[in-house]
Amino acid sequence: MVEWIRSDTPVPYEEALAFMEARVAAIAAGTTDEAIWLLEHPPLYTAGTSARREDLVDPDRFPVHEAGRGGQYTYHGPGQRIVYVMLDLNRRGRDVRCFVRQLERWVIDTLAEFNVTGEIRDGRVGVWVARPEKGSGADGHPAEDKIAAIGVKLRRWVSFHGISINVEPDLNHFAGIIPCGIRDHGVTSLVDLGLPVTMEDLDAALERSFGPVFDNGRTPDRCE
Repeated sequence: MVEWIRSDTPVPYEEALAFMEARVAAIAAGTTDEAIWLLEHPPLYTAGTSARREDLVDPDRFPVHEAGRGGQYTYHGPGQRIVYVMLDLNRRGRDVRCFVRQLERWVIDTLAEFNVTGEIRDGRVGVWVARPEKGSGADGHPAEDKIAAIGVKLRRWVSFHGISINVEPDLNHFAGIIPCGIRDHGVTSLVDLGLPVTMEDLDAALERSFGPVFDNGRTPDRCE
């Protein structure tokens, strides 16, 4: 069983980390269920294990937290749905690459419910949206913006951290960092795309999309 938890007020980052640490330990010990935690944070930046100091453009703008997850710098704040994913890969197949692909597929399937085409890119973890109306990017290809970031950590093959999906955050807050170390592309949100989606709408779509990706036979040898 997977327990779905939803917090209706912003959760301080240290509090979220402490909760995940305890929950992951209990899942690994077999004393509690897996969990998906839906929440928001107050404005802050997080540094993953690959974060480069030069990508923290404005270090005094918001608090900066060492996250311990994979990836580089990310922004979290109101209007962004954080999805902390505490799943036991001992029972789901010990394949990290497959697990990340499943997380990406989950986001893509969720966005599709709002007629948004999410895409993945080689060498860039996360989910992207093409923005042809913005012209071409620095590489000459049509412009694209990031709508969801993914960064996970495993302990005893139980995952924590997870996904952030931009619903209606203040996109100017991303200017204090180079998001995920990528300088040539922008950031977008569902509302920025002209879609009046609420957190409740997104949460319902996440729940509907979860089962087909994680519980219907997508084992590592069949992982897309």
